Amino acid sequence: MYSSSIINSSRLNMKKYFSTVAFISILLSFVNCSNDDENTNPPTSACSTESDGGIYQSCGIDFVSSISLSEMGATGGNDSWGWTDPSNGKEYVIMCLNNGTAFIDISTPESPIYLGKLPTATENSSWRDAKVYQNHAFIVSEAAGHGMQVFDLTSLRNVTNTPQTFTANTTYTGFGSAHNIVINENTGYAYGVGTSTFGGGPHFVNIQDPTNPVAAGGFISDGGDAYSHDAQVVTYNGPDTDYTGREILIGSNQIEIVIADITDKNDPITISTINYENIGYTHQGWFTENQRFFLLGDELDEQRVGFNTRTVVFDFEDLDNPKFHMNYIGSTPAIDHNGYVKGNKFYLANYRAGIRIIDISGIASMSMTEIGYIDTFPSNNSAGFSGAWNVYPYFESGNIVISDINSGFILVKESNP
Repeated sequence: MYSSSIINSSRLNMKKYFSTVAFISILLSFVNCSNDDENTNPPTSACSTESDGGIYQSCGIDFVSSISLSEMGATGGNDSWGWTDPSNGKEYVIMCLNNGTAFIDISTPESPIYLGKLPTATENSSWRDAKVYQNHAFIVSEAAGHGMQVFDLTSLRNVTNTPQTFTANTTYTGFGSAHNIVINENTGYAYGVGTSTFGGGPHFVNIQDPTNPVAAGGFISDGGDAYSHDAQVVTYNGPDTDYTGREILIGSNQIEIVIADITDKNDPITISTINYENIGYTHQGWFTENQRFFLLGDELDEQRVGFNTRTVVFDFEDLDNPKFHMNYIGSTPAIDHNGYVKGNKFYLANYRAGIRIIDISGIASMSMTEIGYIDTFPSNNSAGFSGAWNVYPYFESGNIVISDINSGFILVKESNP
């Protein structure tokens, strides 16, 4: 997801660097919105003492275990997700690598077991993404012609001789390369984003029968940019009762956010769009659990503008009229990457600043406070594309997964959850 190297003027070849800084200047010149600086939360942190971070500096987070890239036969890490076996509660990590997807048993967190790897479908790539539905992993990559691999995770129950080389149960070929995959587990639909189809907008796939994925259309936004770099899709139960029960997509579309009703796959509708000041690259965001506020990360603003890590928060109380709410400014200059909400906490993969845990219980009153971190890239916290790519905080046990570009798999846990 290194956004500084993934789009060109067509937005379909995501592996080339921007030709000049002037391109960004052109994008910025089109932004016309209110002064966001009025609602900026200055850097705040409750961290004053260090935790047991092992080789890493940390606060409020304890290091548990790790598996290096070399142990997994790879040279780069990227995205990650998790799966809990419903038959016994065992937890597994899906760790995306430059040359495939690793599966890790963390049922004994201090001694994780690298079970093996599902190799890339075609060629190596620095971009790979996985999500889970009905005990199956769905994996996409920017590798040419890769498609969407489907892997039955229940087969991990019977692995004895490790590591193994796994085989996909099936591969969906309705698209070739894709930057990311989004799944709404309530409806059984997957959405490939950043493909060469539908202008790079979401490519709908019915996965209700996981090993028989079926093309179901796609969506081209009516806004200023069709290409979705990332998205969240929910069955809506938020404050805007006009859309209760509808399937709503929030697309991070490079230069804006797009809100769409995609309930009818044959007639998806743009509800609204919104932009913000100092756009670098509208990268990824996540709803609060009440689906009122949306926390967005912009992947190039720290480099292009020069401020500390910024999370842009929007008020989506009215989906037809979304509003800027506040900026949260972090404690380092590092670039923010993927962030997820669990309860009243925002878990942020912060590249060279590792991961950050931010208390958002006061978000309605524009209060957000960093309450924990572990820095997996100890050498510096500058605005570069190294370190923590993704964080997965949803295991019932409280185990938190970090997938690190340089260090591989790292397992941590909050000191006082």
